[in-house]
Amino acid sequence: MKVGIFGGTFDPIHNGHLRVAEEVRELFSLNILYFIPVYTPPHKRDKFITDTEHRVNMIRLAIRGNRFLRLSDIEIKRGGISYSFDTVCFFEKKYGDIYFIIGMDAFLEIDTWHRYKDIFFHTNFIVMVRSLGLKKMGIEIFPEDMRHEVRQIDQNMFQHTSGRYIYLQNITQLDISSTKIRELSLNNRSIRYLLPERVENYINKRGLYRK
Repeated sequence: MKVGIFGGTFDPIHNGHLRVAEEVRELFSLNILYFIPVYTPPHKRDKFITDTEHRVNMIRLAIRGNRFLRLSDIEIKRGGISYSFDTVCFFEKKYGDIYFIIGMDAFLEIDTWHRYKDIFFHTNFIVMVRSLGLKKMGIEIFPEDMRHEVRQIDQNMFQHTSGRYIYLQNITQLDISSTKIRELSLNNRSIRYLLPERVENYINKRGLYRK
């Protein structure tokens, strides 16, 4: 089993999330790709995040009908601060061959994560990048204190001393953000076509993101 794990607040999940998940799943022949909503993200402890029940329900609605996409509420059930290291270890024990899906902006800040060096021993990485600048990326995308643990195999692939791989993957990045959707909803503007209709209806019916 090749399993992808895609974490985030998903507040709300939108078509941009779904499109990159579909592309990555197909390109890497993943058997399953899990959306994993965080309980409390380490870097956003002071920011308001919509109740976990709503975020979980919206993910369920968004992925309905796609047999490859799943929801895992492991971080919700765990509670407290959601650390990727703990989640990665859980999925590694269950499946073995796992792929951690992450955007380049987040990857460039990975040295601020809990036990970030150890994460590379337990999962492969799929780092989503824009086509612009891909050819310029090299070993410098890794934290300086672990560059000696990584070798570049080709333009888009690296290998860690653990044997795990780090792939740089061009994906279709739709110009959609959860922040923008919340702002539009707050101002009673349309959010149609930015997210699945089922999720849009859920938000409107419950008055989420409005005063």
